[in-house]
Amino acid sequence: MLNRRHLLGLAAGAAGLGLIIDPARAAKQATAKQVASKAGGIDPADFGVRPGATDDQSKAFAKMLKTASDGNQPILLPPGTYIVSELVLPPRVRLAGIAGATRLIHGGGGAFIRGENADHIAFSGLMFDGAKQYLGEGVSGLLDLRSVKALVIDDCQVNAASKNGIALQRAAGRIERCTVTGAADAGIWSVDAAGLSISANAIDDCGNGGILVHRWQIGEDSTMVSGNRITRIGARNGGTGQNGNGINVFRAGGVLISNNIVSDCAFSAIRANSGSNVQITGNSCLRSGETALYSEFAFEGAAIANNVIDGAANGIAIVNFNEGGRMATCSGNIVRNLSTTGPYPAEVGGFGIGIGVEADTTVTGNVVENAPQCGMQLGWGPYLRNVIATSNVVRKAGIGIAVSVVDGAGPTIIADNVLQDLLHGAIIGKRWAEPVTADLAEIGNAGYEHLTVERNRVS
Repeated sequence: MLNRRHLLGLAAGAAGLGLIIDPARAAKQATAKQVASKAGGIDPADFGVRPGATDDQSKAFAKMLKTASDGNQPILLPPGTYIVSELVLPPRVRLAGIAGATRLIHGGGGAFIRGENADHIAFSGLMFDGAKQYLGEGVSGLLDLRSVKALVIDDCQVNAASKNGIALQRAAGRIERCTVTGAADAGIWSVDAAGLSISANAIDDCGNGGILVHRWQIGEDSTMVSGNRITRIGARNGGTGQNGNGINVFRAGGVLISNNIVSDCAFSAIRANSGSNVQITGNSCLRSGETALYSEFAFEGAAIANNVIDGAANGIAIVNFNEGGRMATCSGNIVRNLSTTGPYPAEVGGFGIGIGVEADTTVTGNVVENAPQCGMQLGWGPYLRNVIATSNVVRKAGIGIAVSVVDGAGPTIIADNVLQDLLHGAIIGKRWAEPVTADLAEIGNAGYEHLTVERNRVS
């Protein structure tokens, strides 16, 4: 073991040979070598990798990473900045830094860091700074990783990417305790995951999305998205829901979305499009620009429970039976403070709806307050089948519960709900957007055989 007296002796000997050695610097280098040796790793200085160097160190990095990969060795980068670009990862990478102090900066000229067909990639305690540099055609993100058998990105920062912050394809593993900020597209974009967990991350100020879980074709995905904080997500590329979502599931089945805090998104806090067997539970969705929580289009099976929604154009939408969207439970949610103004001109359904459902769905134990159009909308035209709305509370709404009475609408039970402070009726039958019945809470089903309306309390 080296001690201070030994280092001073080395410095004195070097001075006698006409060399000048800074004892403090020598101590740091010796310590780095000791850490690398104890961890069974390698010393970056042996490859000419230097913190604070102003030149691009990509070639030195590549040589260091290959040597470590060949020997299955870890690398610990000392604090400081490192400029790299077009860095292609070998099959095995275990690269760590000092959290908040070890910073890799994109030097420009195309890709930053990319890897494909890797056995094991692990990053920890690193800052990846895209510096808003151009990433080039065919590059999906600042970290562009494809076909990774075991991925770990832990306690890292990913800043100022000119595309996605972290872009994954066919990856298995976990991303946790990371901060992703200022990505021009999405913070984290995963396609065709092979067993992925995204948890306890902070994602903010991204141009088009927070966390995206997608597949090229409809299929099982089983990604877990839990305990993340996502805020200030824009829709820079426009559209009516493709962009601007805190968490977006597209074609991915079996995804679990739980205990996230999602706020200030241009469109939805959480949006599942064509994702079957999705569970959305225990999330806090604040100040969403459009529908806060969506399960839409070609899905079968959605469990939406115990979420809190405060501030949105619409609260919860479980819709698109015309496209095959069906089968859900919607229970124990709080939905409040909705608006009739959305991010685009209102379509025929309009905004200001608390909970909207269409087919093979139970809606129970929810509380809806301050929904200017209606607390609940059951069905749209003929797209209504096997819906039960029971034991809910709706107060301060335009209409308490609106239900479709168009020919072709299917069996619906509305029972044991508490409805209070309603401007235009407690339970009203509609033909599409047009109210056509008196208050069904008072007169029963009004001859519409598909409806059962009973034991609702109106005040």
